[in-house]
Amino acid sequence: MSHLSDAIRERRSTRKYLQQPVPHKVLREILEAARWAPSAHNAQPSRFIVLADPLAKRSLAVAMAQAWLADLKKDGDSPASRRASADASVERFANAPVLVVACLTMNGVKQFPNEERQRCEHDLAVQSLSAAIQNLLLTVHAKQLGSCWYCAPIFCKSAVRKALKIPDDVEPQAIITIGYPAEKPNPPPRRPLKETVFLNEWGKAL
Repeated sequence: MSHLSDAIRERRSTRKYLQQPVPHKVLREILEAARWAPSAHNAQPSRFIVLADPLAKRSLAVAMAQAWLADLKKDGDSPASRRASADASVERFANAPVLVVACLTMNGVKQFPNEERQRCEHDLAVQSLSAAIQNLLLTVHAKQLGSCWYCAPIFCKSAVRKALKIPDDVEPQAIITIGYPAEKPNPPPRRPLKETVFLNEWGKAL
C-alpha cells in the first residue's frame, strides 16, 4: 500500500490535543498543501484564517456559542442542556492549539445572469474548498499532527464574520482544529463498496 493510501486510511478526527504549540513553519507547509488543491475553472475560491492566539480563539468560540444558544433555544432544548452544549463548544475550540477558519469567495468565479447556473457556480466553489480542506487534513496527518473538520461556521456566518472582520462577500464555511494529538481514536466503520459504488447505472454492483 502506498504512503498516500496509508495516510487516507490512518487519518482520524482528533478532538483532544496536547497543549503544545504548532510551529509556524509547519502551519505554512500545511496551508501550502491546501493552496495546491484543484478548483473549478482554477478560480481558487479558498481562503483561510489561522488563529493561534488564545484570546482570538476564545473570542471566536464564544461568538459562535452565543449564536448556537439561540438556535438550541429554538430547537426546544432545556436551558441546562443549552448551556452545557455551548460551554463544551467554547472549550473545544478555545483549547485547540490552532484553529483554521476555511472560507470561500465568489470573487473571480464565473458570473451568470441565470440564477440556477449561478447557484451551481457556488456549489463548485464549495467543492473546491472541500478539496483544499482534504489536502490540509492529509498534510496535517503526514506531519504527525491531529485535526478535526467542523462545519459550525456555516450555521453562524454573521457571528464568525463579525468576530474575525471577514468581508460580507466572503463565506466562512468550516473550522479545522489542529494540534499534537492527545488521543488515538479508533477507525470509524465504513460502508462496503457494494453499498456506495455502482457500475454504469444506479444499483448495479461494481
